[in-house]
Amino acid sequence: MVEKKFEGVFQIGGRIATKSFAPGTKVYGERTEREGKDEYRFWEPYRSKLSAAMLKGLKEMPIGHGSLVLYLGAASGTTASHVSDIVGEKGLVYCVEFAPRTMRDLINVCEVRKNMLPILGDARNPEEYAKYIKGKVDVIYEDVADPAQAAILVANARAFLKKGGHAMIAIKSQSIDVAVQPKKTYEKVIAELEGSFDILERMDLNPFDKDHLFLLAKFKG
Repeated sequence: MVEKKFEGVFQIGGRIATKSFAPGTKVYGERTEREGKDEYRFWEPYRSKLSAAMLKGLKEMPIGHGSLVLYLGAASGTTASHVSDIVGEKGLVYCVEFAPRTMRDLINVCEVRKNMLPILGDARNPEEYAKYIKGKVDVIYEDVADPAQAAILVANARAFLKKGGHAMIAIKSQSIDVAVQPKKTYEKVIAELEGSFDILERMDLNPFDKDHLFLLAKFKG
C-alpha cells in the first residue's frame, strides 16, 4: 500500500520511495515497484542521507513539486535523482559536483532526467557557477566532504538562496576534524551557521551514517 509521507515522498511497507520521473530507468540499482501506471523507486537510507533523515524523524520536507534546488556535492546522482522525482517537470535540480570522473556518471543520470542540470564546479567558489543559476533557489542541499562545510553553505546561501528559503546539510564530523569528538564538531558548525540560519531540526544519522548530523535550517537572508 502506497502512503504519502511528504509531497512527492511515499512509504511502501515502511520503506521510503519516490514516484519515478523517468520510469524504466534505475540510477544505483534501486528496487522499484509498480502501482497501476506509476513506478516507485525505493530510496535506500544507507545510500542517501536525506532518506536516512526521514527515517530518523524529519518532520518538515521543504522540497516539493516545482521546487528549485541547488545540490552541492551531487556525486553520481543517487540522492539528486530522488530529488528530481519530487520536484517533477516544473522544478529543477542544479547539481554541483567537483570530481570529473564522478561528473561523467552524473551526466548519464541527467541525460534521462531533464529537470537535473549537471554543473562541474567547486562548491567553495560559488562565483564559478553563478552563470548557470537562474534567479534564487528555494532549497540548498549540501553533502560535501570538506572542513569548511558551514562556510560553503553560507556562501552559497548568500549568492543563491531566497530569503526564508531552506537549507539541508549533512555534517560529516570526520571530514572536519578526526581528532575532535563529533558532538563538539556539530556544536562548532551549528554556531557558525546560526548567524545566517535558524536551525529548525537536527538528527543523528546513526546507524545509517556514523558520525553524521543532519540539519534542516531556514535562511534569514
